[in-house]
Amino acid sequence: MTILVVGATGTLGRQIVRRALDEGYQVRCLVRVPTKANFLREWGADLTKGSLLNPASLDYALEDIDMVIDASTARPSSPIRPTDWDGKVSLIQAAVKAKVKRFVFCSILDAEKYPDVPLMEMKNCTEKFLAESGLNYTVLRLSGFFQGLISQYAIPVIEGQTVWVTGEACPIAYMNTQDIAKFAVKALSTPATENHSFPVVGPRAWGSYEIVRLCERITGRDAKIARMQTETVRLIRKVVGFFKWGNNLAERLAFTEVVTSGEALDAEMESVYEAFGLDPEEMTTLEDYMNEYFSKIMKKLNELNYDSKKDKKKKLPF
Repeated sequence: MTILVVGATGTLGRQIVRRALDEGYQVRCLVRVPTKANFLREWGADLTKGSLLNPASLDYALEDIDMVIDASTARPSSPIRPTDWDGKVSLIQAAVKAKVKRFVFCSILDAEKYPDVPLMEMKNCTEKFLAESGLNYTVLRLSGFFQGLISQYAIPVIEGQTVWVTGEACPIAYMNTQDIAKFAVKALSTPATENHSFPVVGPRAWGSYEIVRLCERITGRDAKIARMQTETVRLIRKVVGFFKWGNNLAERLAFTEVVTSGEALDAEMESVYEAFGLDPEEMTTLEDYMNEYFSKIMKKLNELNYDSKKDKKKKLPF
């Protein structure tokens, strides 16, 4: 069986590629710039140049493909709609034309609850379009990734920088992308997941201050916390939204409506694990993930400090 992975160079997509190869699948990756995706080729995947923004490239990418896993989304610097709606429609239509046997789509948890948030609305509409396409599909509704917490919390704490927290940010059940990849690949061979949507979230929901305290406890360092009021973010969104150049930023800032809604991004997972035949005990906890990350970083910092001390002790040759 050959899988086409869309969004293969992203944080989640590369883990899906790695997992699928480990499971014995042949993997083809749709990439914009093949020279920047050589690591995927080194793992054993095939690369095909193309983009969701270029519908003509999708027919070629889908030749002899049995299954598709779509983990793509617009880059932060790019407008949302061309990739997360127009591109998704083109991909699904091309998959129907290519008679793909299975289509796995990575969406966002509770997308249907936020019609005024552009990204959430597009994910929700894509779910509906996929369900009506006639394809054999599975939708994975995700919340957030452990990996995204590194730049937001871990690095600022360890470097003594400010950690910014927006209002009363709601708890989010973040998950390791390696674990999400297990669900994505497992869906391909699990009849119980056909034509259904599932929440795929971490073991528990974490609030912003809880994550900060976790980082402090592991590192033994105090965090500098600054709080930005939700009203301030909303005002910025309205102001930049008046200008064409600010539309993309305004759409991104709209997501604060989700994380400050007061409703946790979390879901019951017992029945999901049962449907996929996966063991919840094998999933990574945030505590374990952060402990492993900080242990590697602290070890590296200690090595750098040791090397710098050795350099200072060296005698000059003159």
